[in-house]
Amino acid sequence: MSCPACFSGGVSKSHPTGTETSIHGLPTYVAQPADGVTPEGIIVFITDAFGWDFVNNRVLADHYAKRGGFLVYVPDFMNGNSLSPSVLALMDKIMEPGSWLTTVVYKPAYVLQAAIRTIPWLIKTRVSVSKPRVFAYVQALRTSPPPFRTDDLKIGAAGFCWGGKHAILLAHDTPSSRVQRHPSQLTSTSSTLSPLIDCCFTAHPSSIDVPADVDAITIPTSVAIGDSDMALKTPLIQQMKRILEDKKRGDHEVVVMEGAKHGFAVRTHPDDVHEMECAEKAEVQAVEWFGKWFA
Repeated sequence: MSCPACFSGGVSKSHPTGTETSIHGLPTYVAQPADGVTPEGIIVFITDAFGWDFVNNRVLADHYAKRGGFLVYVPDFMNGNSLSPSVLALMDKIMEPGSWLTTVVYKPAYVLQAAIRTIPWLIKTRVSVSKPRVFAYVQALRTSPPPFRTDDLKIGAAGFCWGGKHAILLAHDTPSSRVQRHPSQLTSTSSTLSPLIDCCFTAHPSSIDVPADVDAITIPTSVAIGDSDMALKTPLIQQMKRILEDKKRGDHEVVVMEGAKHGFAVRTHPDDVHEMECAEKAEVQAVEWFGKWFA
């Protein structure tokens, strides 16, 4: 289940530099690497509750693209049902300490306003509805000609909060999800079915079932999470870390950041120095992980 921290955080002061288009039937924000750079691969950026058009998600996608030399797609996997950023201010008001008057009179009104916005979102974007959309999009990438010159297309998934669950599901690589790659994605003719993604990164994933979701991971996966995460308590974080890092040395990692809260990698308050430092560490972690497995 989502927690209050899934709907709280700051808004970036930066401006996105990418473009909007339609890819495989979904509105998609596209972040490109620097001019003249052939992408190392495609990252499918699976957002938090605030969706593909939220400025923070777009700015972070731009960072990945420029910093790592990746082509980054941010699709509208919520089918137009992204949560309004107005909820961020409401959640800050709900969670910050206040006078007895604020607590008794104003906070109940804030809670009601937040509920009116978040409950429909929870229903419309539940995993049973959104997972088929996510998988169909990545399957289409695997079975289509690459959008740039390559004979071995690499695809990674980056998931945040709500998107973290979907990224981890992609990393399960079940036999039923595998597909035959488009011929132009292969160096030689092969009838072998391929996993949908080559690697996965997730920051502060929500709605994770530990140990079941973690046990099922087979694709190289990197996790960034804070030790103050409301969505995943410390014992479960440590259990996830043990499971992943015991699978195969070097194929998986869990980085626990001291003092980091849920949402720190994407909904950072720009004036919070510690949050910004943790967000930077998570960004470097993701870029290096994709760079390693795309090489």
